[in-house]
Amino acid sequence: MQKKLTITVDEEVYKGLHKTIGPRKISKFIEELVRPHVVRPNLELAYSQMSKDKKREADALEWAEATFKDIVREKR
Repeated sequence: MQKKLTITVDEEVYKGLHKTIGPRKISKFIEELVRPHVVRPNLELAYSQMSKDKKREADALEWAEATFKDIVREKR
């Protein structure tokens, strides 16, 4: 469900949004910009779903092991 929100911005900001984003796309632009800051994903569920992807897990393990080997060989 969508909710209507009235916000106040400087005229210069409004003109910039209107010119750059487009008059009928400002709401979507603002929502996409704000969403990651106010809607927290269910990380436990997301990690659980990612762990079921066997190819992704194998690739991640290969990357981690290669990175670890690089660190071990690094001079201090």
